[in-house]
Amino acid sequence: MPYPFLLVDAFTPTPLGGNPCAVVLDADDLTDEQMQRLAREFNQAETAFVRRSAVAEFAVRFFTPAEEIPLAGHPTIAVVAALLHTGRLPLSGTPSTLHLELRHGPIRIDVRAPTPANPLPQIQMTQRRPVFGAVHDPAVVAPLFGLTPADIYPDSIIQTVSTGTPMLMLFVRDHAALRRAHVPDPAALARYRATSGFFSPHLFCLGGATPAGATFARQFGLPPDLAEDPVTGSATGSMAAYLWHYGYLQEPSFMAEQGHWLGRPGTIAVRVNGPREAIESVQISGTGVVVVEGTLRP
Repeated sequence: MPYPFLLVDAFTPTPLGGNPCAVVLDADDLTDEQMQRLAREFNQAETAFVRRSAVAEFAVRFFTPAEEIPLAGHPTIAVVAALLHTGRLPLSGTPSTLHLELRHGPIRIDVRAPTPANPLPQIQMTQRRPVFGAVHDPAVVAPLFGLTPADIYPDSIIQTVSTGTPMLMLFVRDHAALRRAHVPDPAALARYRATSGFFSPHLFCLGGATPAGATFARQFGLPPDLAEDPVTGSATGSMAAYLWHYGYLQEPSFMAEQGHWLGRPGTIAVRVNGPREAIESVQISGTGVVVVEGTLRP
């Protein structure tokens, strides 16, 4: 059976920017094994499989080349952009709301129609209430990225935070430390990850790559996943919750930037909802651009 698919660049208004995601539509008949093999074949940071749902407008499952994950930001933006592009999701002239059924239940999506100032639909994802998890030792974690504890932002903690997928939050001092970061020993990072319960590490600092950004970040992966993810929506949500909770942001809404050093600049509009001590949710939003359409014959 053929399956339509699209390659969508998320968090960018420009083709070949942001973060690419393969979106496979009408994927109800694909088995878990087939979806995992297809994710390895596409070899993107994530591949999304859109299916029917009894509790939401659509169900979606997300796979990296290595594993299934419960929630992913840029693939969510990509999925909605693909559904709009193919007419499976009608675009009204006013903001519309729908839900996507993910592995741990539905999430809310809001879509704003294009305007002369913003010619692409603006897609907003409401992530889950943040969970602040384990705190990590800088002396152990910093060397995993070729850094020292002195590269960590003064008095900040390294912590696992989840708004749907657990991410290791590593707040570094400045852009220079962020640029130096790398994974000198992937096996050592893999061992630490296996015993620490996070999906991937997110390194970030204050100050964007452009004057519009309030933060800049890098996201590292391990084989067979990509070595570095260009623009990471789920981790940006966790980062926003971390920065707001610990008082590093003056305003709950800001622009997060990522991917510029990889030649794939991406911008994420972020809003944290709720007081610092009791955050209710994090919303991220952006646009998606379809760059490839095709038919898959697994």
